[in-house]
Amino acid sequence: MIDEIQVENLALIRSASLVPARGLTVLTGETGAGKTALLSALKLLMGERADKSAVREGADALTVSGRFFGLRGHGGFPEDASEGVSEGAPESASDAGASGFGTEDVRAGDDLDAAADELVAIRRVTADGRSRVTLDGRMASVGELTRAVAPAIDLCGQHEHQRLMKPTEHLRMLDAWAGADVAAALGAYQEAFAQAKDAAAELDRVRAAGEASTARLDEARFTLRQIDAVDPQEGEYDELSAELARSEHAETLATAADAAHAALSGDGGALDALGSAISALEGAARFDESLGAHADSLREAGYILEDVAREARDYRDDVEFDPELLAEKQERMAAMQGLMRAYGPRMEDVLARRAEAAELVSLVDDAAEREAAAQRAVDEAEARLAEAARTLAAARGQAAPRFSEAVTAQMARLEMGGAQLACSLEDLPREAWTRAGSQSVEFLFRPGAGMQARPLARIASGGEISRVMLAVKVVLGQVDDVDTLVFDEVDAGVGGSTANALADVVADLAETHQVIVVTHLAQVAVHGQAHYVVSKTEGADSMPETDLRKLADDERPSEIARMLSGDATETSLAHAREMLAAAQR
Repeated sequence: MIDEIQVENLALIRSASLVPARGLTVLTGETGAGKTALLSALKLLMGERADKSAVREGADALTVSGRFFGLRGHGGFPEDASEGVSEGAPESASDAGASGFGTEDVRAGDDLDAAADELVAIRRVTADGRSRVTLDGRMASVGELTRAVAPAIDLCGQHEHQRLMKPTEHLRMLDAWAGADVAAALGAYQEAFAQAKDAAAELDRVRAAGEASTARLDEARFTLRQIDAVDPQEGEYDELSAELARSEHAETLATAADAAHAALSGDGGALDALGSAISALEGAARFDESLGAHADSLREAGYILEDVAREARDYRDDVEFDPELLAEKQERMAAMQGLMRAYGPRMEDVLARRAEAAELVSLVDDAAEREAAAQRAVDEAEARLAEAARTLAAARGQAAPRFSEAVTAQMARLEMGGAQLACSLEDLPREAWTRAGSQSVEFLFRPGAGMQARPLARIASGGEISRVMLAVKVVLGQVDDVDTLVFDEVDAGVGGSTANALADVVADLAETHQVIVVTHLAQVAVHGQAHYVVSKTEGADSMPETDLRKLADDERPSEIARMLSGDATETSLAHAREMLAAAQR
């Protein structure tokens, strides 16, 4: 849910703040005043691509800030937004306070749960096109912003009804409305679809390997012979390298160990000197007990030196110099280094080349058997896919007429006469199946009883499309988890009694959702729980500015009157007051 949006230097907006109601918020004003620019600001907070041309002329950057509640319930609220930014390099450290409100700033009197579900998002776009995002004061990517905010908001712009012309959107809408039954079937289908795709890819690989050229096959067999002649084992090269280092320097190692042993335990060595020191300290300890503690420390050190001396002696005695064994190790090392030069540079690369060659030879040698096994896997996967497709088709087949009935009922409320929406489901050939399913779904429009249903794009007018879209939104809103619905002039081409019907539908929708509507219809505006007027004024620099102002209750009749007649006459004011009073009942 949107708690507040602040906009700075976007298009004609120098500075604006929108605090929508929990129910219905209406934005009214003359055409061209800048109402749609406010929705552009919201789109930026939903992760839409930034356009540097949106920065107000003369400004260094635009900033859009939003405070939202309850986003955790949509699975998009980030626990840590620290992955960096997209669309350009960051400019400086995070400045969450630039929005005018911070993460601890909750409006007094707000009865929402505490700030655990609060998110403050800031989007800044500079005049050179760089974009920066912060979430709760932490730098974040545009992708994180999108995942955090967009799932909770459904924005239907002036041209959004064009989505109704796309059958791919029809399928998405039907599935969204159908809920768990179709979702489960779709999940099973997509899993089966992926398995069938993988099985087909494996069959293609096996067949391609079986058809490998003679040259490739000869090369693979030669590689196998070369590597297998040496037969290197995993980890052997590193182990042999360590052994050679010891064998090639055996005399040096033995001499060093002998010298260490003599220095420690020989006549006059370290142990003798240490014993003398201990005796001296113990003798003097009868006069100063602290010297006894030093003697004990030296005695402990003596134990360590004795162990080291003994181990040095054992090491010296164990060192062997075997010229024949050394030659064998050097020969094997040379053989492995030859493989590494040919197939390396690392021994891991040599072993990987052997595995690759062995697989190719095996595939060719066992081509028939492998192809048969891969074909069986394909057949089994296709059978599972076909069954999953039938289940999904059945679920959609049950949901489609119910969805059509629900939308048609809302269309009737919008005074569309006997017009109906029908869902056409057609089976696709196997090669046309996608992750979305084995059927195509298309919404058809029937203008009246007994008339042929045809695609919306061919028969419905612009005004009808707008109302059909609203009807669909109402139906989807009954089952989805979207908190906020935003409509930009969904009432285009609507007037008369139809306007009253549309207003009632929007008002009902606001009972269960936060709804923001840009409208030119007084019938819709009177239902607003928060009413903002958007106007164009001349700024201090003589540049036009968009002004956003929330109307007090006593100011609303004048705006409603203007919407009714273009001017606030006594007659239009009286009518406006009557409409406002009726809407509040």
